[in-house]
Amino acid sequence: MRLFTGIVFCSLVMGVTSENWFSFFKEALQGAGDLGTAYWNVLTSSHQNSNRYFYAQGNYDAAERGPGGVWAAKLISSTRVYLQGLLDYYLFGNSSTVLEDSKSIEKAEEWGRSGKDPDRFRPDGMPKND
Repeated sequence: MRLFTGIVFCSLVMGVTSENWFSFFKEALQGAGDLGTAYWNVLTSSHQNSNRYFYAQGNYDAAERGPGGVWAAKLISSTRVYLQGLLDYYLFGNSSTVLEDSKSIEKAEEWGRSGKDPDRFRPDGMPKND
């Protein structure tokens, strides 16, 4: 627990180099909200194979907030990947399909955080209002 707290604190300090603390935390909270919205969209979407698009969109929106949003997106995404990896390992074992899906979602998240257009991951036939 101490190691995790230290890593979070160090990444927080490194992320706040030129910004003041208030705006950084504001951006981080807004970025966390963007990722929450993206996760909600993944859960409620009726379109098949849309999860990569929504994760890319959520990371893109968070990164648009500023350095705090990028920090929150990285932290939340890496935590999600870690927890999902543990869950998948204990439920499915070393399934190559689960691993491929996880890697493609990580790629989509990195794509969105880099500021590139998340529509690259929009599935064919998905309406624009989703």
